[in-house]
Amino acid sequence: MDFSNINFLAVLVGGVLAFAFGALWYSPVLFSKAWQKEVGLTEADLAGANMAQIFGTSLVLMLVMSFGMAIMLRGHDDGEITWQTGLMHGLYVGLMFIATSIGINILYQRRSFKLFFIDAGYQIIMVMIMGAIIGAWA
Repeated sequence: MDFSNINFLAVLVGGVLAFAFGALWYSPVLFSKAWQKEVGLTEADLAGANMAQIFGTSLVLMLVMSFGMAIMLRGHDDGEITWQTGLMHGLYVGLMFIATSIGINILYQRRSFKLFFIDAGYQIIMVMIMGAIIGAWA
């Protein structure tokens, strides 16, 4: 596969910005307490977690996702790729693939719709950020 037309700096920035947005989304400023309650984690559970492993692996996975978005966008043949094109592709992927997958898991795990909206909302906006960055630098 030829990756010569992939802007790897855009992939990196898209992944890192999505990661940073997650830090805000799941912070006390926005949804950390509600998310923590919905998944049943206590402060002790959070304190005992290997945060370096969790954050490091999350960042790597977001970079992989950002790379996938770049591959998908480079195959766009309806004209010039812009930040708006990337944003809309992120919205489509977020709504039609990621949110639906999260929704299926939420149903089988018998979790709340509140958790669905917290997690799916983040994922949708995250891939929109990636798409917009990659589209802007296409």
